[in-house]
Amino acid sequence: MTQAKSDVMIIGGGIGGLVLALSLHQKGIACRIFEAVREIRAVGAGINLLPHAVKELDDLGLLPALDAVGIRTKDASYFNRYGQHIYTEPAGIDAGYQWPQFSIHRGDLQELLLKAVIERLGPDAVITGHRCTGVDQTEDSVTAHFVDPDGNALLDQTAAVAIGADGIKSAIRKQFYPNEGEPVYAGLTIWRGVTPYKPFLSGANTIRAGWMNVGKIMVYPIRNNIDAEGNQLMNWVATLERPKPETYDWNKVAKHEDFFDAYKDWHFDWLDVPDLLMKTEKPLVFPMVDRDPVPTWTFGRVTLLGDAAHPMYPRGSNGAGQSILDARYLANQFAEKGLTPAALQAYDKERVAATSKVVLMNRKNPPDAILREVHERTGDKPFDKIEDVISNEELAEISQGYKRVAGFHQEQLNR
Repeated sequence: MTQAKSDVMIIGGGIGGLVLALSLHQKGIACRIFEAVREIRAVGAGINLLPHAVKELDDLGLLPALDAVGIRTKDASYFNRYGQHIYTEPAGIDAGYQWPQFSIHRGDLQELLLKAVIERLGPDAVITGHRCTGVDQTEDSVTAHFVDPDGNALLDQTAAVAIGADGIKSAIRKQFYPNEGEPVYAGLTIWRGVTPYKPFLSGANTIRAGWMNVGKIMVYPIRNNIDAEGNQLMNWVATLERPKPETYDWNKVAKHEDFFDAYKDWHFDWLDVPDLLMKTEKPLVFPMVDRDPVPTWTFGRVTLLGDAAHPMYPRGSNGAGQSILDARYLANQFAEKGLTPAALQAYDKERVAATSKVVLMNRKNPPDAILREVHERTGDKPFDKIEDVISNEELAEISQGYKRVAGFHQEQLNR
């Protein structure tokens, strides 16, 4: 038994799925989201929204909502593990973009997107407790099969097209690539956490320090003035080389002793790293994984979006941003070509190529390659002058090169 046919069926209520729903609504195209969990709750830690993604959210009228919960990033800085300054560059508006960069809690972003979907599309636009197990299709429709969180079969749902935005464990992707296997482990494990902490440097800075084999850390604020002491909610991401875990779990609470030792002496003038880590009550541990790019996401009237399509290493502050770009481009294709396989193929041609470059760049030469170069050239020793190690021009080119590949270089975006 199937439900009545709708226009667009979005499988997954994460950032990409929610932005797609808002974008379709903006174009006058009806849609519904089917999400696996019973209740969409704020989970995860901090993310950065780069100007190319903020541009799209601004077009959806969400800039005031972002300003209400996030922080406009002013600059990004790089240090070695001794706290010595390597390089700083401005970010967002301060870097000459027409749109800001935001540091924000992933849960806050998802919450504001969900609120906007419900306000604009109505409370029935998001159906929770529906985990998709697969799809069937005819020449003019797609039928998706669902189970509830306990594994009981639910009514099938039918639409003109279906979008698999169901994350790195996507059932839709697995259906079309059944022999792909598990995600590719980078040899690196990430620990993440958020905790109240005093502002440092500009108060809106994203810092990266160290390198993988001795410990790398990224720290940035994601909420302002959270208490009477003027603390910010500080987000940190610690990365270390580790053997491949037996199982992949993206919501596992970690023990401090699993990673703290590498950072115990990182007392900088402007940030006490071990103090920050130990004040975090429940750090989370994640394997750093991605998937090899595939030649197509689109099969008839079904396609993929976001992490289901292009999971990537979280090393360029770009995963959520690319999901947003997917959603916006796909909605535009539907508006131009209708709910047709032709629209899906046009989306596929553009976004598979663009995101494949980002996935591979995140493996090889993301922005934190600046830290790698200094670490290797100094042999992990303190330096007297950074200019004796690497020129400012070379540092800038590493950063600018990534921006060009990822599609958010100032000239590209402002043009």
